[in-house]
Amino acid sequence: MELVTPSIGLVFWTLIAFLFLLLLLKKFAWKPIMTAIHDREQFIDEALNKAELAKKEMARLTAQNEDLMKQARAERDSILKEAKTLKDSIINEAKTTAHTEGAKLIEKARIEIENQKKAALAELKNQVSTLSIDIAERVLRNQLQDKAKQEELVAGLLKDVELN
Repeated sequence: MELVTPSIGLVFWTLIAFLFLLLLLKKFAWKPIMTAIHDREQFIDEALNKAELAKKEMARLTAQNEDLMKQARAERDSILKEAKTLKDSIINEAKTTAHTEGAKLIEKARIEIENQKKAALAELKNQVSTLSIDIAERVLRNQLQDKAKQEELVAGLLKDVELN
């Protein structure tokens, strides 16, 4: 193979064309390319800053949410404690009222029983006295002719007798 040596004219004109192309690129393309790269770099920096701000805001909102949750839990616990206290109070009040009403009913029933007992004893005494008078009257009729003496005798006997 044969080695080709370039001519000096070709090298000169290639070099001039390269320098001319380099000047054209510097004049018309280099600034817009560098401006675009710089703008893109600024956009990326702004996006990173915005992402960092968003991350900080998210952390702040998360912390605020946690605080709100803690407050809500504390308020819920307070409400539950108050409700339990109120429930216990109502139950104790109901028990006290029930005991009081029960005691009143028992006392009322005891008084009613006592009154019924007294009434029954009085009725029994009346029946016994009537029966006693009838029996005594029949027994004494044969012995005593005077009714006044019979009643006086029965009244005297009834005073001596006590029923329980």
